[in-house]
Amino acid sequence: MNLEARFKEVIKSESEVRAILGSPGKIAVKKALPHMNEHHQAMIRRSPFILIATYDATGMMDISPKGDPEGFVTILDSTTIAIPDRPGNRRADTITNLLTNDRIAVLFLIPGKGESLRISGRAIVVRDIQLRDAMKVQGKTPELAIVVEAEEAFSHCARCVIRSNLWSPE
Repeated sequence: MNLEARFKEVIKSESEVRAILGSPGKIAVKKALPHMNEHHQAMIRRSPFILIATYDATGMMDISPKGDPEGFVTILDSTTIAIPDRPGNRRADTITNLLTNDRIAVLFLIPGKGESLRISGRAIVVRDIQLRDAMKVQGKTPELAIVVEAEEAFSHCARCVIRSNLWSPE
């Protein structure tokens, strides 16, 4: 069944969205930067958990979690980060997706902190030993690394985390 046929009021244009929600304020628009500023880099260094979104060649989206000790993502410069690929279920969805579609988004989370950070851009998969050795954890060197060139860095406010009680122990 056609999904749209199930509903009476389907929004189909940005003008319809803006009529309901309004336009973003100047501060929200200016938050999106083409690089990672000091605040973004500090968040990356504190984050032990990320979610990586990629697309395969057919446009199917994947979101994969990655975690390691705080600061496991390496900051190479103000527009480039490297993410170690640790052993998992061997599906390698993120890695194989990047081989056919280099678009990527990474969401950084810090336990107890409401703000999150989104980095979007393009990525490649590398095996450079010097980079991988720098990402050793408990003596284990990752087999692969994902290098992301940021096109946009954006800090999300804490409202959704506060509303969800995400870090509440209950």
